[in-house]
Amino acid sequence: MHLSDLRGRSVAIWGTGREGMAAAIAVAAHGPAALVAVDDREDFLSLPWVGAVAEAAPLVSGKAGLERLLAADVVVRSPGVPQTHPWMPQLRERGVLITQGTALWMADHAERTIGVTGSKGKSTTSSLISHLLTAVDRSNVFGGNIGVPTLELPEAELYVLELSSYQCSDLTESPRVAVVTALFPEHLDAHGSEQQYYRDKLNLIAYGPRTVVVNGSDPRLDVELGDRAAVRAGTGDSVNVAVGPDGEPWFHLVDQPLFPRAVLSLVGRHNEGNLCVALAVLGAIGVDVVARKDTLAIAVAEFQGLAHRLTEIADPSGITFVDDTLATSPYAAMYAIDAYDGRPLTVILGGNDRGVDYGPLRDHLAEREITVIGIPDSGPRIVATLADLPGVNSEIAEGLTAAVRQARKLTPPGGVVLLSPAAPSYGRYRNYQHRSEAFREAIKETAGSAS
Repeated sequence: MHLSDLRGRSVAIWGTGREGMAAAIAVAAHGPAALVAVDDREDFLSLPWVGAVAEAAPLVSGKAGLERLLAADVVVRSPGVPQTHPWMPQLRERGVLITQGTALWMADHAERTIGVTGSKGKSTTSSLISHLLTAVDRSNVFGGNIGVPTLELPEAELYVLELSSYQCSDLTESPRVAVVTALFPEHLDAHGSEQQYYRDKLNLIAYGPRTVVVNGSDPRLDVELGDRAAVRAGTGDSVNVAVGPDGEPWFHLVDQPLFPRAVLSLVGRHNEGNLCVALAVLGAIGVDVVARKDTLAIAVAEFQGLAHRLTEIADPSGITFVDDTLATSPYAAMYAIDAYDGRPLTVILGGNDRGVDYGPLRDHLAEREITVIGIPDSGPRIVATLADLPGVNSEIAEGLTAAVRQARKLTPPGGVVLLSPAAPSYGRYRNYQHRSEAFREAIKETAGSAS
């Protein structure tokens, strides 16, 4: 469905965050017969519904909101409205067409779009792709889940989008290049099951993209893809990391050396994989990666990691503090822990308790020497899951500041204190940025408290 198909139809915008606001403005410009906005709950994503947007789409809430959704020809839901919302079955039974702003936008822009999704790495990979394209003089506009709704993007020759599972689930067009970085269980409360989550993610590649690029070293992704044709980055058939001409790790295109691994400042093997995927995408749209390797090496060296993703914070104590507050699942925390393999490590775990299985984290730490500090709400349950692992020293703290204070006492100079909570921030913090701010404040507040 295109935006132009909404002309003369009754449309309801479901959700009043930034995505909902963008959808209301865009739909209103295409002449719907009726347009309302519905908000069944207020949270930190909701924005004041006033001025031009309120004139275009009057706001309805409560039971009246459900009635307006059921009466609509088309419902444009915000990504924050989950597929498991209790109103969804009623809408489907009534035969209401449900879509999203991103799906409407993609119908008109798919051929000019590189779409990136994944349980881990989509933000860094999409940012890398946009950054590297700019370096080789391929003008592009970057947006999507990273902060700019698609319906607010300006016209451009090429788009690079970071797409969440929620955004992918309603697509009926695939982008020209569809990219998947990783798959592991995440957001199951919003998708209903692990397999439904994977189906929603992989809906990105369901409608005939010209090229599919994936992280070829991800086992779940490999299983879900089966024998589907795809560029498998990270393997010998595409961009990969192997021993270079100086005996050190280098990025290669098949067997052609590009530049040393040391050029990339981001830590962790998962970030090596992210760059392999990004370079493979450039190749897929016609960039001669080998001929432009020197330019690309300079651009890679200039690339700065995104905030709240393994962001290192220097401290006079000699301890390196690391903000990885966006690691909201045990699998994401496992990637972060691996990034500091070989250094004394204390990891702070815990946040909103969604009942996630932390067994995989226990298995991952079975052979490790590591200190774990659990914080509310899920921290005590995580610590209990790790009980009896011989190399894991586990403690519980009453909050983030107390955890940082304990970590200073338990971590030697040269070691790492990693906030990689394996749980969302909501409940005790407004959002992940608020938790990150609290971590930095805790570092300042506890300075000098190691003795």
